Amino acid sequence: MEPLTEREYLILDAVIRSYVETAEPAGSRSVVRRFNLGLSPATVRNTMSDLEEKGYLYHPHTSAGRVPTDRAYRVFVDSIIGQPRTAPDEARSLRQELESAGERSAVETLIRHAAQVLGLLTQELGIAVAPRLDEAVLDRLELIAIADGKILLILALRAGGVRTIYVDVPGDLPPATLAAVGQVLNNRLAGLTLRDIRATLRSRLRDSAPAGEAVTSELLNVFLQSAEDWFGDLPGTEAVHLGSAAMLAEQPEFNSGERLRHLIELTERRDLLRTVLGDRIGSSGLQITIGGEHGDPVLAGFTVVTSEYRVRNLRGVIGVIGPTRMPYDRIIALVESTSTLVSEFLE
Repeated sequence: MEPLTEREYLILDAVIRSYVETAEPAGSRSVVRRFNLGLSPATVRNTMSDLEEKGYLYHPHTSAGRVPTDRAYRVFVDSIIGQPRTAPDEARSLRQELESAGERSAVETLIRHAAQVLGLLTQELGIAVAPRLDEAVLDRLELIAIADGKILLILALRAGGVRTIYVDVPGDLPPATLAAVGQVLNNRLAGLTLRDIRATLRSRLRDSAPAGEAVTSELLNVFLQSAEDWFGDLPGTEAVHLGSAAMLAEQPEFNSGERLRHLIELTERRDLLRTVLGDRIGSSGLQITIGGEHGDPVLAGFTVVTSEYRVRNLRGVIGVIGPTRMPYDRIIALVESTSTLVSEFLE
């Protein structure tokens, strides 16, 4: 892209801020009045025309003012706003709201609440994805008989909360057998990641059953045969959590029925959102995609701002989705603050 002059940066900043605040195309006279640029309306008008030729502004047919393009917002984010910081009162509100989440050590509880709080504070659609649990470490497991031929496998994961799995077993098993198998499994598997357990379970449980205890051997064999299912796609893994879309729907961009349908379609496309957010796991720091940068028509009118949260070796992302017209500096600061607090609370 052709580099911008200092004056072009100044006027592009003013046009974007004007449009974000008013949702109305910015004219040269209104920009001069609002931002005290020390320039005449004619100079501002000529510079805006140059910015339009370079692809940073466009002219709506029904207005004399101009509107920022996706390229303008990208320059605004990358080169103009610097490193935004959360206002002290918003930082306090954010911490207080997240502290009210109840059982904060439960990943889903905290992540779901954080997405809702972030949506309320930004007036956008809060969104988060729970971490992949492949790297979660098993603290302990427990086996509980719940019915004839069925037991409950409880997995306690470091920073990953508790997962429960129903297991079909051959017949009614005495408590002593469940206790013996649970002891073997804890001795051989506790302290390992779920990925390591899947990969090495067979070798770790080889010759683990006491001699002459056929029932114990049979139950351990059940574990060997079904390990991929139990230690693989656990409940909650990469689950997508959304805040309320009600406030977002009230923004001017969604006054028309077509744009509102696009918003509703987006909230229903959990598969798309899971892919978009899941691809950001492992990319530390802030991630921002704007409008056409997504490469998907469903997201063409939206900006997605996310930041990765981490707790030990588990990672997920949290952020917001909104129209490309958004107060980027404030939202970036709030998203980064939220991811930092989520990491802190989970730790």
